[in-house]
Amino acid sequence: MPANLIDTIDRTSYEPAYAQLVRILRRQIAAGMFRPGHRLPSEAQLCEQYGVSPMTVRRVINILVEQGAVVAEQGRGTFVKPIELGTAAFHLDELQRLFQGEETTVKLLEARIVSASERTARKLLLEVGQRTVFIRRLISHDESPVLYHREHVIYDPTRPIVEAEMEVTALRGLFNGGSEATLKRGELAIDATVMTEEEARLLHVSPGNAAFRVEHIFYDFENVPVSWGWFICPGDRLRFTTTVGIYDQEPHNV
Repeated sequence: MPANLIDTIDRTSYEPAYAQLVRILRRQIAAGMFRPGHRLPSEAQLCEQYGVSPMTVRRVINILVEQGAVVAEQGRGTFVKPIELGTAAFHLDELQRLFQGEETTVKLLEARIVSASERTARKLLLEVGQRTVFIRRLISHDESPVLYHREHVIYDPTRPIVEAEMEVTALRGLFNGGSEATLKRGELAIDATVMTEEEARLLHVSPGNAAFRVEHIFYDFENVPVSWGWFICPGDRLRFTTTVGIYDQEPHNV
């Protein structure tokens, strides 16, 4: 074993022993000491090697399982989890950053009551012809247009949609975690598309350019859809990244 992988628990540290052992095992896995499919030392071996209790070891294994680093098989042991591309999770961090700071502005292009088309009715579980509020927005960052947003919101005459909500509050809240408490969950789908003439004109690009279409449906706490819409973003303004496999530093929730 390389010298820098001979880790011990520091009894003088303020860091709990279980957190130190999680970090030690993650580092060893990341360095290839334990490879995908390899079995980790048994509970008894870990207790003896690091001078910790069986309860501590079980806590460490549970954390590593939750982090997706290992898989525990009853009666067989704990094994390093192989890379599974099918489980990779991509985040919308870049979209979130667009709604942070004073550099982002949201321009309301249109807001009117319309009758639900067959497609809108299907998405929002309405009858064809029921009323919805149709909203179009243009989102700019550093005075450059980056997102075009179209949305249908369930029409509720008891809850007027104020200008601030239509322009900024609702959108920023959805991406920054400050949306109103009436939304329970959302469904997102990302597709590749090409821009229409209207979209290209508003976003200052050429018609037919590649773009991402981020479709959303949001539900209230009764699991009823309340809004459906989509963002159009030029393909060169949005990039989705993720990490698979084991990295040296553990997540912050250890």
